[in-house]
Amino acid sequence: MEWTKPVRAAVSGLAVIASLCAFQRPFREFPGVEYSPGEIPLPADHQEKTEFAFARLMFPGGGVDDGYYPRYQGDYRLGLSLWTQDYPRADRHFSLAVRRLTRIHTRSVEQVVDLDSNEVYNWPWIYAVQVGEWGLTEKEALALREYLLRGGFFMADDLHGQYEWDLFARTMKMAFPDRPIVDIEDADAAFHTVYDLDERYQLPGWAHLGQGYKRPIHAIGPEDGKGAHWRGIYDDQGRLMVAISYNSDVGDAWEWADEPQYPEKCADLAIRLGINYIAYAMTH
Repeated sequence: MEWTKPVRAAVSGLAVIASLCAFQRPFREFPGVEYSPGEIPLPADHQEKTEFAFARLMFPGGGVDDGYYPRYQGDYRLGLSLWTQDYPRADRHFSLAVRRLTRIHTRSVEQVVDLDSNEVYNWPWIYAVQVGEWGLTEKEALALREYLLRGGFFMADDLHGQYEWDLFARTMKMAFPDRPIVDIEDADAAFHTVYDLDERYQLPGWAHLGQGYKRPIHAIGPEDGKGAHWRGIYDDQGRLMVAISYNSDVGDAWEWADEPQYPEKCADLAIRLGINYIAYAMTH
């Protein structure tokens, strides 16, 4: 029997997914700066191998640039480090939203990934928080570059103010010295893949709801950290590889999405934005 081209493509796609699932590492919980293992009950599917899981990137802290310094300065690979901010509550709330609002086969719990291993290639989309305070090494930056050029997608979140922006930009220069960070245009497919997100506004964290924005530790002026910016890095084909939430805390909006005191409009935008980025990553 000779299959039609669409059928052959579908079979090929299923084979790719099956191949990825075969090499996924088992789920593992880490102690976080806000939550301890077991504090949030595990769902029944926590060891299921699925098409998609929220892949949270672990990374070394930035030393004195780390907002937790001198606390939580041990081996970051063991958890209890900067990368665990909002973890795992944000990851699981958002994963539930992906399951409810899309047809993507999604696991209800996150997967922590490390750039110092090849496991990152099992996931089409990775997320990192507080990237204006991290201490990514040159080796890890080059691994991130390879992952992205092979088709991966990186969502960088929760960096605020000029000081943090400059640190993050220097890090990304290690990965892409030849590629600029630019504002993502309103018409970009990343803002329209599932939801039309023509109106995007600053997403403050829970602790900064009153002020409406986070004034960082190294603030240059009284309004440093104010004003939302959605920026990115593109490949040679015009594909968005890196999506950056500058002066917004999308992870906090996911974390507190079920709290009546957290603004519904912020949680709504955060969830829709994340789903758009996932759908974009898996179709581009």
